[in-house]
Amino acid sequence: MRLVRLLISLACLAVGFATGPPSDSLDGLTVKTITGVYTGLVDPEFPNVRQFRSIPFAEPPLGSRRWLPPEPVRPSLKHSYSYRFPPPCPQYLYKNVTLWNSNMTDFSIRIHGQDRLQGTMAQTSSEDCLYLAIWAPLNATADSNLPVALFIPGGSFRNGGVDVPYQQPTPWVQRTQRHIVVSAGYRVNIAGFPWAAGLEEQNVGILDQRAALEWVYANIGSFGGDPSRITVWGHSAGGVAVDIAAHAFADNPLAAGLFLQSGSAMVNISHPDPTHRNFTYVARHVGCDFPTDPLAELSCMRQVPMTLLQNFVGAHRDNDTDDPPVFKPLPDDKLVFFNYTHHALHHPNGHGPGSAPRIPILLGTTSNEQASLTDYPLQNITAGPWQTKVDLETVETFVCLASNTTRTRGLLGRTTYRYEYAGNFSSLSVLPWMGAFHGSDVPMVMGTYATLAGRERVTGFQREVAERMQDYVLAFMEDPEGGLRRMGWLPWGESEGSEVGGRNMMRFASGGVVAKNVSADEVDDVCVLGRPYNSSP
Repeated sequence: MRLVRLLISLACLAVGFATGPPSDSLDGLTVKTITGVYTGLVDPEFPNVRQFRSIPFAEPPLGSRRWLPPEPVRPSLKHSYSYRFPPPCPQYLYKNVTLWNSNMTDFSIRIHGQDRLQGTMAQTSSEDCLYLAIWAPLNATADSNLPVALFIPGGSFRNGGVDVPYQQPTPWVQRTQRHIVVSAGYRVNIAGFPWAAGLEEQNVGILDQRAALEWVYANIGSFGGDPSRITVWGHSAGGVAVDIAAHAFADNPLAAGLFLQSGSAMVNISHPDPTHRNFTYVARHVGCDFPTDPLAELSCMRQVPMTLLQNFVGAHRDNDTDDPPVFKPLPDDKLVFFNYTHHALHHPNGHGPGSAPRIPILLGTTSNEQASLTDYPLQNITAGPWQTKVDLETVETFVCLASNTTRTRGLLGRTTYRYEYAGNFSSLSVLPWMGAFHGSDVPMVMGTYATLAGRERVTGFQREVAERMQDYVLAFMEDPEGGLRRMGWLPWGESEGSEVGGRNMMRFASGGVVAKNVSADEVDDVCVLGRPYNSSP
């Protein structure tokens, strides 16, 4: 992309910037990049971690830039103090009660006192949201060449952002001092996936993530990172998006590996919206009724306050309106494809395999995913939802998706490491029926399981599981192809030395065992052979 060419052409500037902190450096907390000079901070609770909480990777998508692909940040020597986390991209706070907005708010964006059940756009969110945050060891220098993880948060393509308490890896970086983590925001809902007739690019939220990766690739060396060892890491919708981008840019991945938690591109992608009916429906109801003039409709919609757009779209879902307008990635045969299994296996010109990412993948699920996503059991919170329904939806939405991804990559000979997280710890699972719910493995890796919420309930076993998971992920970051092999974790499909015939899958926190290698068929056979599913292995 143009951004990569621009930033790489300015590499001479980066070399100059990486030689050391400028004269106004605050104890090594000031770093020069191609696009600016940034001073970070140190949280006294984590004294060996530098935090750069807000660095722009693209120009603000405001005014005439609304709904356009991200524009590269221009080279600059401007000095900024990167002390405050950036605003999340525009998003709505839904009125309907869920675990996420009632029992588990540390998985959601900070809203600074606003009512989470208010039914309006989050006051902390903003269209000026294309920023990333960086956590790096305090003593890292330009010569450190540390592995890097770029985290893309989830949120059903409707919510999420950088300022999410459970998704900030300060404790993990403090513990290891051997890696760097970056987290990036991207446009969601109607701001990121508009499907407007007047636009050429519809899935701009995916392009935002690519732009963040390009910035990291060009600049992370100044923070002590190794651009040849970037792992792009996504959770849930973030995992779907990361995998979508990896397929779209398979010939120029920039990343050395992918870490996909509970999400990959092989989810059932909806059909395209050739009539652009959702965007036009919203436009008609906010005073932009130009159904036969796409450019006039688009121009008018760019003048509508984003708060009005978010509130209109969100209210339809809150009110259970029939066929509410939905804005998420849709196939365009360019960036997003309809059938990823076929696209991975078959090249468009008929010669050779398709565009499945050729880089190694670490793919994980949790054993009771849907428990935190099913309808909130208001009538009986103690007993929880009907487990049969939870199991069915866990299998359909997550288990079979992971199975299809694994097996398709196996047919292509692509390295894929697989795990299932089965931990049921009261510090995270605030209600006893939640088990290893969707998202519960994220704070285990980030290290926030021990610093937030029920920290007084953290057990020695939980800490042991978390640190083992962190060590495995770091080994993958350091060497995506062979790092886990050297720790005794074989990729799926590798039979030599395997105890389970090559169907290798690591299972965490099951039966009092920190980690053990089991056959992936134990979960995949529910998809392949219709066998019963065990949500508490």
